[in-house]
Amino acid sequence: MNLFQLSAKIFTNSFTNAGRNSLRSVYSSSIGLDKLYPNSSLKLTTPTQKDLPDDPIKKFNGYIPVEQLSITYSRSPGPGGQSVNTSDTKVDLRFHLASAKWLHEDVRNALLSHKSIKLTKEGFLVIRSDKTRSQHLNLTDAMDKLRTLLLNALQPPKVMSPESLEKQRRDREKASRQRLIEKRMKSLTKMGRNDPMM
Repeated sequence: MNLFQLSAKIFTNSFTNAGRNSLRSVYSSSIGLDKLYPNSSLKLTTPTQKDLPDDPIKKFNGYIPVEQLSITYSRSPGPGGQSVNTSDTKVDLRFHLASAKWLHEDVRNALLSHKSIKLTKEGFLVIRSDKTRSQHLNLTDAMDKLRTLLLNALQPPKVMSPESLEKQRRDREKASRQRLIEKRMKSLTKMGRNDPMM
């Protein structure tokens, strides 16, 4: 390529790029957001802790600082067809529970003493989600799980009425009787398959 061809190519590229940019700046859709919502600022912002109302009665107001979480993505074992082993859609949210300063102390203590909460040996709380084929939807699902867990941490356990406890006891006894009947029927069926003794 000689010098003349090179300069012609540069001129052509700069001209076509300038033309494209000028067309972009002139064209505006008639159904754009600026036309549909003229009084809107059209800025998407993530609320901060200061933006949310501070309720002294509530120990957790629903705000989770994403910068305090460790978010990792990995291959998902769930549904997904041909893309199941090619894209990192599974989401793991983790944070060190004891050193999470953004949580109220009562919420942290309630989570530490809760039986169903599983922590790692290092004290990290891990929330996983691989419900969907989309990484963003799985991240949303994991954040929702974490938010629900934190909101329910200080809820007192439900006290069952004596009637409900009695009903549970009767259901357990009935299930046990049914299991023994089925076991006996299976035993009789197998005994019937044996050769008769002479």
